[in-house]
Amino acid sequence: MALDGITVANITAEMNSVLAGARINKIAQPEADEIMLTVKTFSGQRRILMSASASLPLIYFTDKNKLSPMKAPNFCMLLRKHIGSGKIVRVWQPSLERIIHFEIEHYDEMGDLRRKDLILELMGKHSNLIFCDENGVIIDSLKHISAQTSSVREVLPGRDYFIPVTQEKLDPLTADRDGFVSTVFDKPQPLYKAVYMSYTGISPVIAHELCCRSGLDSDMSAKDIPEDARLHLARIFLELMEDVRDSVFEPNIIYDPDGSPVEFSAVGLSMYRDMTAKRFDNMSQVLETYYAQKNSVTRIRQKSSDLRHLVNTMLERESRKLDLQSRQLKDTEKRDKFRLYGELLHTWAYGIEPGASSVSLPNYYDNDKEVRITLDPNKTASENARRYYEKYEKQKRTFDALSEQIRQTQADVDQLESIKTFLDQAQSEADLNQIRDELAESGYIRRHDPQKKKGASRPEKSRPWHYQTEDGYDIYVGKNNLQNDELTFRIANASDWWFHSKKAPGSHVIVRRKDGQELPDHIFELAAGAAAYYSSAREADKVEIDYVQRREVKKPNGSKPGFVVYYTNYSMTVRPDISKLTLI
Repeated sequence: MALDGITVANITAEMNSVLAGARINKIAQPEADEIMLTVKTFSGQRRILMSASASLPLIYFTDKNKLSPMKAPNFCMLLRKHIGSGKIVRVWQPSLERIIHFEIEHYDEMGDLRRKDLILELMGKHSNLIFCDENGVIIDSLKHISAQTSSVREVLPGRDYFIPVTQEKLDPLTADRDGFVSTVFDKPQPLYKAVYMSYTGISPVIAHELCCRSGLDSDMSAKDIPEDARLHLARIFLELMEDVRDSVFEPNIIYDPDGSPVEFSAVGLSMYRDMTAKRFDNMSQVLETYYAQKNSVTRIRQKSSDLRHLVNTMLERESRKLDLQSRQLKDTEKRDKFRLYGELLHTWAYGIEPGASSVSLPNYYDNDKEVRITLDPNKTASENARRYYEKYEKQKRTFDALSEQIRQTQADVDQLESIKTFLDQAQSEADLNQIRDELAESGYIRRHDPQKKKGASRPEKSRPWHYQTEDGYDIYVGKNNLQNDELTFRIANASDWWFHSKKAPGSHVIVRRKDGQELPDHIFELAAGAAAYYSSAREADKVEIDYVQRREVKKPNGSKPGFVVYYTNYSMTVRPDISKLTLI
């Protein structure tokens, strides 16, 4: 989620408690839209990263330094001139706006004490870092906004600074029960939207959370909420605002079952009760961790874009080929009829008049029911029989050839669909490298060996996911087809249990048996849920899963990676879920 007013309140309170009285030691501008302040506090040196990026506005404490350009940009030089050794008096937030003020004292050239205001606006594409004097006049800003760019507010040197009012929203920190009820429930909108459209700094996520805490349907029209439920929601809202005023926060990140960050917040999010919430000591840790992990996922998506394009292109091509081959195979359906015609003409040739254009003959394979056969009047009965035999032989050869081609093409389609699924699940460069290996082994791409480069380090090896149940059973999940083969035929024991989605490409899942004991019923369900989750049917409500002991699973010679056969198995239908498994 983007930073809402409550998250900004949390980071503001954190910054004010640490930075009040701190002395600015260094100012750097590592990126065009970033400023990094290094300050000396009573507890030691701290770094503050401020980003006015249109796509990712942020502010947090960090231990990591960033390289700066050899020549400092103009805005950075201006800050150094005015507040290079200034003292931070306080850090504050107006109302619940996504704005943070840094009040800084410094001595000017004449030795007089002056006060400046460094203002970070965390407003998406309108984010900016603005430097003002003690009278609220803009000295300069990271981004200059002229009247031609914005009709709401100019951000230029010499202009007065003010917060633009673009929406008629109220200050939630001054709200009372009656005002909340009259404001929110007067709107003919979904309840959650009526909440966040009424008050500053309330995001859709927080609005949904308030509805969840109140036990109300967030999509229900605000006008249709009963009176007692209105008062209950008002009480929940006011309790949250009291926590914000008292700086009572719960910085946390919500993770989905496979460990990917889903959401972060300065308050507990009960609406994600089925996911894992990890609490942090402060909001800086939350922001740095969340966006580092998000950036990691984004980076893997970017690095896999070439593979995705390649796989999608080949999958489309093979699917078209399969469709064409299937239509051609359908044209050979008359081959047995041609054979029958030839055989009947050969048998009853003596009774067929020369020059006949058709004839009806008894079919001794079907109770002598008559079959009408079209003839070439310029040919004898034997020649017509031979003509039908030739048609039969031609279509039979076509059928045999197409059947093999369709089998191979279907195997290619199945493999590419599974690779597409595994690309969606890849979480590291090692995962992508193993998928590249599979594509190279299958002849889709040319093999590239990074170890051939002089001085290249050995690439990290991707390994299957290892989960554990509450009662200590080990469950392993393959991340790609090569791992599926390795997991099933090298790692798993013959008596272990093997799981796979029935009609969807996905991972092989292995459950280790403990000391030869039979698995409890709930372990079968947990493993089946993992097999459903790590398949292309992850978003389905229910997925059919086959399971069998590993000894029953065979790999045909020459088959594609990940392809196996089994002839006796059990099946169950489960919901995709790994929430009860712990990743080791």
